[in-house]
Amino acid sequence: MLDMKFVRENPDIVKENIKKKFQDSKLPLVDEVIALDEESRATKQEADRLRAERNKLSKQIGALMGQGKKEEAEEVKKLVAANSQRLAELEEKEPVLEEKVRKIMMTIPNIIDPSVPIGKDDSENVEITRYGEPFVPDYEIPYHSDIMESFDGIDLDSARRVAGNGFYYLMGDIARLHSAVIAYARDFMIDRGFTYCVPPFMIRSDVVTGVMSFAEMDAMMYKIEGEDLYLIGTSEHSMIGKFIDSVLDENKLPYTLTSYSPCFRKEKGAHGIEERGVYRIHQFEKQEMIVVCRPEESKIWFDKLWQNTVDLFRSLDIPVRTLECCSGDLADLKVKSIDVEAWSPRQKKYFEVGSCSNLGDAQARRLKIRVNGESGKYFAHTLNNTVVAPPRMLIAFLENNLNADGSVNIPTALQPYMGGMTKIAKK
Repeated sequence: MLDMKFVRENPDIVKENIKKKFQDSKLPLVDEVIALDEESRATKQEADRLRAERNKLSKQIGALMGQGKKEEAEEVKKLVAANSQRLAELEEKEPVLEEKVRKIMMTIPNIIDPSVPIGKDDSENVEITRYGEPFVPDYEIPYHSDIMESFDGIDLDSARRVAGNGFYYLMGDIARLHSAVIAYARDFMIDRGFTYCVPPFMIRSDVVTGVMSFAEMDAMMYKIEGEDLYLIGTSEHSMIGKFIDSVLDENKLPYTLTSYSPCFRKEKGAHGIEERGVYRIHQFEKQEMIVVCRPEESKIWFDKLWQNTVDLFRSLDIPVRTLECCSGDLADLKVKSIDVEAWSPRQKKYFEVGSCSNLGDAQARRLKIRVNGESGKYFAHTLNNTVVAPPRMLIAFLENNLNADGSVNIPTALQPYMGGMTKIAKK
């Protein structure tokens, strides 16, 4: 969410940013919110003036009564009564106008970084760098769920009967591999100085609207019926929410946290939920990283975060590349975003396995996460990035480590988490 003062003083910049994000339907909102804000401020000023006048007149009434001037006091009381009626109207109007301003401000997109490429959608994202050599073996790479089934490692049919499409049972060595990847990612981030955390897996609506846009909320979040609670779509929601309504000590920044959680997503608007695979699903587990820092440090942390994901995947012998998300592919709260994509030998192309985002002060402004610094209070900057999210990551792992005989190599870094196993063999 932008600062209303910034919008008021820079309407052309805000409108140009909306155009860069190809959201022209939102252009009228800028003038509308400026007019509403002006009306809101005028209403507040008049109400404040009447409240001050009421206090002054109340003292005057007391003084007149003390002097025995009852008739004069009664006249002043009439004036107070007239003012009170107008004040009541204004006090009823104040929150209505404030809510209208807030709702519009929460739909106006954040100002994107000047380095963000301009494009309509993810087809215009820009490749930055490749890490590792993409390799296609001279033997066939089966579909990922077929690889898992060859190890008796997945049961989609039972999951479909129990919960429907978009769910799965992982079994045996594949389930162990899933847990090993999560544990390895946890320790990988701890070794890089991040504090490990297991957060709440449900959050209240004020946290949901603080960390994401209304469009994302509708497409992703599962609501708990009859309660003000939502299942988290990613632990970033809960981790940023940890700081809601806080005034942080500048000397304790940055907060660098890595969190584990299950994640639940409706996947509304997605191109269907696969019956065979586990690429797009309603439930999965994830290791996340988040940073709360000073504004001047957020660009430095942004580069550190996506590099962590690249380094983790390369330690498991998986080629990856980074993509700069274009303006039209950025969610409204994001200033800048980079996707990390892993190589798929079967598809002979890269696919997304993580996303790193700098949200500037947008989440902090919504959640009132302030920092107490030498020059006064200011809003913190927040960033997040995926460390690893199996089972999607398992697709890349299995394809890139599959042998001709159907066995799967376990990279050295992961072997301690697999009981010393160097290979998973077919059942």
